[in-house]
Amino acid sequence: MATTAAAARPPVQMTHRQIVLVFSGLGLGMLLAALDQTIVATALPTIVGDLGGLDHLSWVVTAYLLTSTASTPLYGKISDLYGRKQVFQAAIIIFLIGSVLSGLAQNMGELIAFRAIQGLGAGGLLTLALVIVADVVSPRERGRYQGYFGAVFALASVGGPLAGGFFVDNLSWRWVFYINVPLGILALVVTSAVLNLPFRRQEHDIDYLGAGVLVAGVSALLLVTVWGGSQFAWTSPIIIALGIAGVVLLAVFFWWEQRVAEPILPPRLFHNGIFNVASTLMFVLGVSMFGAMIFLPVYLQLVHGASATASGLLLIPMMVGVLVASIGSGRLVSRLGRYKIFPVIGTALMTFGMYLLSHLTLTTSYTTFGIYIAVLGFGMGLIMQNVILAVQNSMDIRDLGVATASVTFFRAMGGAFGVAIFGAIFNSQLNHWLGKLVPAAAGKAISTGNLTASPEAVHRLPPPILDGVLQGFVHALHTLFLVGTPVAAVSFFLALMLKEVRLRDTPAMGQDVAAAVPGGEAQAAAVGATID
Repeated sequence: MATTAAAARPPVQMTHRQIVLVFSGLGLGMLLAALDQTIVATALPTIVGDLGGLDHLSWVVTAYLLTSTASTPLYGKISDLYGRKQVFQAAIIIFLIGSVLSGLAQNMGELIAFRAIQGLGAGGLLTLALVIVADVVSPRERGRYQGYFGAVFALASVGGPLAGGFFVDNLSWRWVFYINVPLGILALVVTSAVLNLPFRRQEHDIDYLGAGVLVAGVSALLLVTVWGGSQFAWTSPIIIALGIAGVVLLAVFFWWEQRVAEPILPPRLFHNGIFNVASTLMFVLGVSMFGAMIFLPVYLQLVHGASATASGLLLIPMMVGVLVASIGSGRLVSRLGRYKIFPVIGTALMTFGMYLLSHLTLTTSYTTFGIYIAVLGFGMGLIMQNVILAVQNSMDIRDLGVATASVTFFRAMGGAFGVAIFGAIFNSQLNHWLGKLVPAAAGKAISTGNLTASPEAVHRLPPPILDGVLQGFVHALHTLFLVGTPVAAVSFFLALMLKEVRLRDTPAMGQDVAAAVPGGEAQAAAVGATID
């Protein structure tokens, strides 16, 4: 009888004002994660100059991405147990703890560990924001509200580089982490007031063992990409053992997921063609996007001698491209009821943008650089939200949270591998070119592992050595973006394979969990019809 009553209950619709209030709370949480990315990007050259070598640059980002990746699939189910609001606020608190500890770090090892704690919180901030949006806004109407999140990223894109540059130039790089504290407290206050969502507890068995095995397997493979060819030879016993361990652990993970009551990554998700294409697309997107972009601020500060503040401002064209494309495509999706065309165009533009960046030189003008990154940003803005929308629209309601988290997980995992792989390529190429271009007497002092000076200190090197270092850096960057171009091109062909399904007009909060209604899975499968 309870099931019948639930099935008969009319859909719940929130008013425009209620949705705007909910978005304000989510926006503050997302601002924390978005601001952290843009601030840290401009501060990285100074941070590695203070705490360690350039070869550690990728780990500052990789540690953050790894833990956010591993925690992403867990947040959906944990929020089913304890409520979206409570878990979202817990993610904010974890993020703030990691921020404070990162600001207090005294060496690179501590910073990497504390960034991992930050990542645990960031995984919940971005994932739950997307899940809550799916709860309260129908896929057809979601584009209408994309502008609110677009404004958040616009604020982060402008305020982040400016704040990060100001702190680095006038105070300390540690303030790029401390600034999260007042913002986080404000986010806690606002979410307490406005994030009052209907909550019906759903019991779950959290697959902590699966999460642990997944983290171990991914970590082992990441270490292969980071250490291989640098600290250890590719054929060394350590690299071979790590590679075997990573493959075995991932095989164990997928074996376990077939048998556990509530898997962290339900195998049934892979029966959905849209989910398969979207997950692969987001993984490839993460590899190319995260793997290449972390070196852009380093290029500006090292090659052009730009200050931290200036390098942040010079990245704004990319963020503006993301903002314009994100808001514009969101509104068009709501108006047209179609989404496939936008990832197709976006992946093509992103691939072209990566190719353009392979032409960066010692004398590339700021105007040319701005055009290159604007093309890249516009492409990225057309992809991410529309691919997630496609997955949410095609999924059984009971799998909405875990499917959203899983797609985000694949993008983050791609980012973690991208940072590690591109970092290894960059370090290898830089060492190669430094050996050729830097005078032999200075070779050891200027190797990748010993390049610990700040960009300002590098520019105080004697002219012959400085010229060799800068040319070596540009050659390494050229190779990095040339490798990134075909990787990005793979995402274009994946976008062509993405099926288009008619967008639903009802938010998830107004629908019943399919598992609770006889025949619900069949009904959910028929929610949309392919309209390719």
